[in-house]
Amino acid sequence: MILDAENLGISRDEIGVILVDHGSRLEASNNLLLEVVKAFRSHTQWQIIEPAHMELAEPSIGTAFANCANQGAKVVIVFPYFLAPGRHWSQDIPALAAQACQTYPDIKHLVTAPLGLHELMFQIINERISTCIQHATSAGPACEICKDSDGCTLR
Repeated sequence: MILDAENLGISRDEIGVILVDHGSRLEASNNLLLEVVKAFRSHTQWQIIEPAHMELAEPSIGTAFANCANQGAKVVIVFPYFLAPGRHWSQDIPALAAQACQTYPDIKHLVTAPLGLHELMFQIINERISTCIQHATSAGPACEICKDSDGCTLR
């Protein structure tokens, strides 16, 4: 995939990416975002990638934005790690990103669409279902989500 830094008039190294989830009171849920960011770093060419929770946990969007700025970002891309568009995508996250940007008037930002109805989602859904069926029938190991829980149990 071509990275569109040229369209922004800056180098790829000057783009920060923030992956934002909702945030949770459950530490395991918040830690999953850290794992997503770690995996994303190893599968992409973006140099500045930060996690953020919309609410309930740190790092916040403001903290992640500051981390991007401190690493030299001139544009910050805020990616809502959500399945569907909703009020958080259309109102809350843009408002939080705009608030964070006020501290850095020379930095532009863009809130992208969430995951949504992307054709690769169907492959992911099929793979997850297959893995969970195999685990539930003792034909395979638990997935990374269920390995420490009683998930994927045929009842």
